[in-house]
Amino acid sequence: MSASNARSVLAQLRHGRPVDPAAFSWVAEGLADGTISDAQAGAFAMGICLQSLSDDARVALTLAMRDSGKVLKWDVDGPVLDKHSTGGIGDCVSLILAPALAACGAYVPMISGRGLGHTGGTLDKLEAIPGVATQLDEQRFRSVVSRVGCAIVGASADIAPADKRLYAVRDVTSTVDSLDLITASILSKKLAGGLDGLVLDVKVGSGAFMKDIGPARALANALVGTANAAGCKTTAVISDMDQPLASSLGNALEVAEVMQVLTVTPRGPLVEISAALGGVLLANAGLAADAQTGADTITEALQDGRATERFGAMIAAMGGPVKFVENWERFLPEAPVIREVKASRAGYVHAIDGEALGMIVVDLGGGRTVETDSIDPAVGIGQVVRLGSKIAVGDPLAVINAARPDAANRAAAAVQDAIKLSDKAPQRKPDLIRERIA
Repeated sequence: MSASNARSVLAQLRHGRPVDPAAFSWVAEGLADGTISDAQAGAFAMGICLQSLSDDARVALTLAMRDSGKVLKWDVDGPVLDKHSTGGIGDCVSLILAPALAACGAYVPMISGRGLGHTGGTLDKLEAIPGVATQLDEQRFRSVVSRVGCAIVGASADIAPADKRLYAVRDVTSTVDSLDLITASILSKKLAGGLDGLVLDVKVGSGAFMKDIGPARALANALVGTANAAGCKTTAVISDMDQPLASSLGNALEVAEVMQVLTVTPRGPLVEISAALGGVLLANAGLAADAQTGADTITEALQDGRATERFGAMIAAMGGPVKFVENWERFLPEAPVIREVKASRAGYVHAIDGEALGMIVVDLGGGRTVETDSIDPAVGIGQVVRLGSKIAVGDPLAVINAARPDAANRAAAAVQDAIKLSDKAPQRKPDLIRERIA
């Protein structure tokens, strides 16, 4: 992209004039090849924050960022499907849904990310399993997807490079929370995976990035409208994150929760949301008559062991233990310090500060504040009580898994503050699925 083209686009944004959709291709190309400077990239991001894009312009920006790198194409005998979550605590659904979809006839090339801030990352959870490699070259990635039906990996350098550059600039220019830029960032990477269908899990509540339903609904509508206009059949589910989805937070602890679902008890919130998301995907792809039938099909795959078999095959194909599903408890790391957090008063669990719990895990060493931080896969918070639970004095509220006693003490005090008790029982429990947007 030439300097004059860059100045022209920035001038249009500064004066609030519509940007020619073709100009976004110049911008994406310039971001990817370095001809746009950091100053220009920052001005571009700020211009979009201050002057929202039209629907057509948002689609054009998303496609331009997708096309700034490699776009995968698949030669497989079923639909290519994927799921994206906006992030929450105890959210290990991808590890359940990907193999379940594969067991139902879909192919799932899931490109995922790492944890940053209070939410965990799918790649970090997978890497809690010894030997698992999540950075696969394209040939191996394709091989695993073709043979197993699913693979969960990190994005390669040639997937949406314009987004990688722009995201780094947004992080230091206070332009992260732009609806247009969030939409383009999420979808450019997902659409580069060559998908036939996508489902979006937009989280709302104390443990999510979006605390209120209004912003969550706006993002869901922007994502769905943009993805569908870009040619990928997409539906969004807005789901509750006022409490952890799984009862444990932390990488190895969440893998253990996944294995409980896959090998012991396929029920509970993780199964409910996996079935809801998977049911929508199967229906949209023609593998089920409707979303409810699709949800039932996902549940059956979890109950009869087909999803478990696919998960084990994926782990082995990505370098993990061949017999992981048979002996998973032996392979997962354990923290040296285990401590119960006991209630100091009686009452009912009235509220859970999910973001606070997520930051406790980070402080224990189980998450990152910057991308270069290393993590301890064994630490975290287990057995977190559920909203509405009746608690007596001395009952456990959670279990701290820590590397050191002093860290466990700090975490226990913070958990006491994050879990609120009241004298009255709540009138109703929150619905896990709040809305669906097609």
